[in-house]
Amino acid sequence: MFLRIDKLQIDMPVPKNPDPKAAAAVQELMGGRFGEMSTLMNYMFQSYNFRNKEKLRPYYALISNIATEELGHVELIAAAVNGCMYGQEPQGDMTKGDASFAHVLNTFPNLHSHIAFPHGAMPSNSMGQPWTGDYVFNSGNLVLDLLHNFFLENGARTHKLRVYQMTDNPAARQMLGYLFTRGGVHARAYALALEKLTGVQMAKMLPIPAVDDIELPESRKYMEEGWHRRLYRFTPKDSKDYMEMAGIWNGQHPDGGDLEVVDGPPQGGDMNDYEGISEAFTPEYKPEEIFEMATKLYEKAKG
Repeated sequence: MFLRIDKLQIDMPVPKNPDPKAAAAVQELMGGRFGEMSTLMNYMFQSYNFRNKEKLRPYYALISNIATEELGHVELIAAAVNGCMYGQEPQGDMTKGDASFAHVLNTFPNLHSHIAFPHGAMPSNSMGQPWTGDYVFNSGNLVLDLLHNFFLENGARTHKLRVYQMTDNPAARQMLGYLFTRGGVHARAYALALEKLTGVQMAKMLPIPAVDDIELPESRKYMEEGWHRRLYRFTPKDSKDYMEMAGIWNGQHPDGGDLEVVDGPPQGGDMNDYEGISEAFTPEYKPEEIFEMATKLYEKAKG
């Protein structure tokens, strides 16, 4: 089962101006072949279909917990896209015949985000092509699945670095700095799992690409706080579930410090709350009407 907490894994800034082009680039990290939906669903189905859980529990625990963290990464990508898209306002009055959102024809690289979605994240890549279950690999062979996961994490990191080169949007950069660090943890975890199984020292290939996270300003602060050394155990702190992954995630990090399994999720940051645009039917009601309805519901809930 999953426990949902109404927080993001980190605080996210709200950009001062809309940046739909940055949002389109970030969409690749959501629904592309190497996006967070792919890492989530690969590890999720591998955990669902895992055989010999008792005999191979450290590996099952590792894949299962990384899958759970990826749920939060999908949410973080969505938050970055929403931040980049926020601030698009109508120009004109549709009740007078104005094409009040005609400007999005020139500013939105992906018109689907206005027509079919509420100026927010989509389950698609940077070209608007939908994510597909064909991206999920689950062979049932533990070595092969771990090898695929190692490849997937490094492919994801490559795409994140390319998006980093394309935008300096603060929401996108904050998200990228964090996910560089956490993706590096996952790649190293899968490398260590393969080393335990096969003796092949996969971690010697890291980082791929050969750019140290500490070199990127947005990632440096997370490195200095030790995020690159932690695997989180996404269960209540008094539970013993998935503790076995400490059998894999242990020892010294090459950059210094001990690898550690941390009980419970990260402290997290507050959710951003964006106002709707009634002219774009998101939501259809005007803000004052929404507030009146919400107040009535709140009073009713108090009894």
